[in-house]
Amino acid sequence: MNAPATIATIVFDAADPAKLAAFYAQLTGWEVSYQDEDFHHLGNGPIKLGFQRVADYRGPGWPDPAKHAHLDLNVTNLDAAVETALGLGAQKPEFQPGDSWVVLTDPEGHPFCLVS
Repeated sequence: MNAPATIATIVFDAADPAKLAAFYAQLTGWEVSYQDEDFHHLGNGPIKLGFQRVADYRGPGWPDPAKHAHLDLNVTNLDAAVETALGLGAQKPEFQPGDSWVVLTDPEGHPFCLVS
C-alpha cells in the first residue's frame, strides 16, 4: 500500500524545550538535530522527537485519562533503565499498572513507559 503520509516528528509541548530535549537525549542517546529558543529536535532518522515551548504549559497527570499520548521505550535491563531515568530527573508514580514495564514521568510530567 502506498500511504499518503508518514510520521516525521512526534512533538511534545513543554515549558522548557531545551531541558526536556536534554533529558530525552541522555535517555535515548539521540542527538539534538535542531534547536532554537522555542523548539528542539532529537534524532536524524525517519522519525524525530520534537519539543516546543508552550506558554503556561502544565504537564499531564498520571494516572489521568487526560494524558493524550505516551512513548514506550524498549530496554534490555528494566531495573537499570529505571535507575538511569530517575537519575536524569524522571519520576516514578506510585500507580504502576503492569509488571513487565514501568511507567515514569519526564521532568515536565509527560508519562512514558520503559518496556523490557
